[in-house]
Amino acid sequence: MDQTPAGLIVPTIARFKAINIEATSGVPKIRWKKIFLWAAWSLLVLGASRPVWVGPPQSLPTTGRDMIIAVDISGSMGTEDLILDNKQTTRLSAVKKVVNDFIDGRVGDRIGLILFGTKAYLNAPLTFDLTTVKQFLNESPIGIAGGKTALGDAIGLATKRLVQQSKGDRILILLTDGANNTGRVAPLKAAQLASQADIRIHTIGVGSTTLQLPGLFARRLVNPSTNLDENTLEQIAELTGGQYYRAENTERLIDIYRIIDSLEPIQLKDKLY
Repeated sequence: MDQTPAGLIVPTIARFKAINIEATSGVPKIRWKKIFLWAAWSLLVLGASRPVWVGPPQSLPTTGRDMIIAVDISGSMGTEDLILDNKQTTRLSAVKKVVNDFIDGRVGDRIGLILFGTKAYLNAPLTFDLTTVKQFLNESPIGIAGGKTALGDAIGLATKRLVQQSKGDRILILLTDGANNTGRVAPLKAAQLASQADIRIHTIGVGSTTLQLPGLFARRLVNPSTNLDENTLEQIAELTGGQYYRAENTERLIDIYRIIDSLEPIQLKDKLY
């Protein structure tokens, strides 16, 4: 018979120390695991968003000038009485080339485009995107807006768009080869409304005064610009503080746009894009 007395086993302090060391040693492992998972998730989200470095912001100078160019594209603009690159061409073709060069030099201005014939249409709202404005002008065919000439409606539409902008230098350049013969608004009435809105209108009459046409026995000279209403164009410009210009050939048309281009701009603080 075993006479060994019963006993109570009590753990030593060394065992408690060992347990404490095991418990604390696992904390950094769990913490680093969480950090790794969060980092992996953040990189996954960043990759899915596909961020792109586009470079430093660019400064675009602004002049405070809002300018709308209104071009007549009625049927008479197809008259071939101007010379471009030593070749006889239509009035509209010459105008497109000259206006394209003019727009290229208007960096800092907002340009809009109105094309008019029987009706007036806003083809490009005021924008810094000059390339698009030129594209819309270059793609416009003769007669697409109708065969007549609505000068008053073109002025009225330009005024409506320009008055929506903040105060500044607001200009309309109106080019035509004819006279107002349709539309809801009379040209001079539209000019008065533009003047009240502090909109300056420069008018340009385009078209040669002589054109040779084949005759029965010989070529004959005619004036293809008999329908041009210079008196009304002069009054429109005078009412609004602008100038009237007469372009009988391509060289004169280039000079006119150079004169308009030399107008003093109102310098404002540059904007970043």
